Amino acid sequence: MSAQDIFETISSQYFQLTNSEKKVADYVLAHRMDAQYMSISELAEECAVADATISRFCRRLGLGGYNTFKLELAKASMAAHSARRAGMEEGGRDGFEAMCRERMQESTAALEQTVKRLDPEALKRAADLLLQAGRVLCMGQGSSMVLAEEAWTLLSSISPKFALVPDSHQQMAALALMEEGDAALYFSYSGSTREIQDALEVAHARKGKVILITRFPKSPGGLKADVVLQCGSNEGPLQAGSVPARVAQLFVLDLLYTELFQRAPEQAVECRERIAEAIARRHV
Repeated sequence: MSAQDIFETISSQYFQLTNSEKKVADYVLAHRMDAQYMSISELAEECAVADATISRFCRRLGLGGYNTFKLELAKASMAAHSARRAGMEEGGRDGFEAMCRERMQESTAALEQTVKRLDPEALKRAADLLLQAGRVLCMGQGSSMVLAEEAWTLLSSISPKFALVPDSHQQMAALALMEEGDAALYFSYSGSTREIQDALEVAHARKGKVILITRFPKSPGGLKADVVLQCGSNEGPLQAGSVPARVAQLFVLDLLYTELFQRAPEQAVECRERIAEAIARRHV
């Protein structure tokens, strides 16, 4: 299937679809840009069908599965996006300013979506778990590992209990040595990787707690985590690790940090003062 004809394929096969599959086709054709950003559960919910119907719909189109379907949607929308980008690049200063506005709007939209989606009670529960934990492991995979490092850098400035575990094998070892009540702060935009599912199994076997920062609360990881902090930003399959998605997750981290700081301001300030004094020795 070419990158340009996914919607034509849907239209040409429309009358061969079952009634349930037509619901999916109708939604996708009416929301061409939105569908590529949705999980299979989200699309099924919007169409009022079962997840299995979505899978059958994808196979009906000759695709291997839902992820391949999302990839085709992303490819189909890429041509129009590339054309707009080319126009910006040829527009001199006006094109540059248009590009800046577009990027700024994407990041702003990611923040606004996060404010709408993030449950304030979930944020409080996450802060409770982190305060009660004897040790907190900051983890992620791929580009999410960078966010885990940001979390450790920020949160370790107000408490020494936070630890960064960058390697996937080391993560499993650290989780296996968790004490009851310890916690893991895990970053996963999709919440659907094999690694997050394995981590949850090991953490729960050790009676540890997992706080997951993700876009998809109904993902396998989201359904099993003790607390889910949902970020905004729509990221398509061709945009893995996009800046707006990172901005949204960093915003959630900032809110969590603020909540923790407000719970124990004296301890937080003391830690930051001690760090500032130590680092001041390095300045000449």
